[in-house]
Amino acid sequence: MSIHPSLTAAKGKKQRSVLKRYERIEKLKKESKWKEDTSSFGLPKVKVIKMKLKKVKSTEAKADAGKAGEVAPSKTASK
Repeated sequence: MSIHPSLTAAKGKKQRSVLKRYERIEKLKKESKWKEDTSSFGLPKVKVIKMKLKKVKSTEAKADAGKAGEVAPSKTASK
C-alpha cells in the first residue's frame, strides 16, 4: 500500500504548525523562559510564526531582456 500524495514530503520545506518537544525547549531557552530543573512534560505553548517568502524579480533578467531586444533588430537590419 502506498502513501497518499498529500502525505508525502514536499520538495521544499513547508512551515509546520506544531513543534517537536526539543524544538519547543530550544525556543524557550532562546526566550530565557526555560529552567534546567523543570520537567520536559507540560511545556507552555510556543507561538510559531509563519513566514511568507516573496519572489524576488531579478533586475539582471530585465536588463538582459532589454539588451537582447535592442541587439536583435540591429542584427536583422544589417543583413
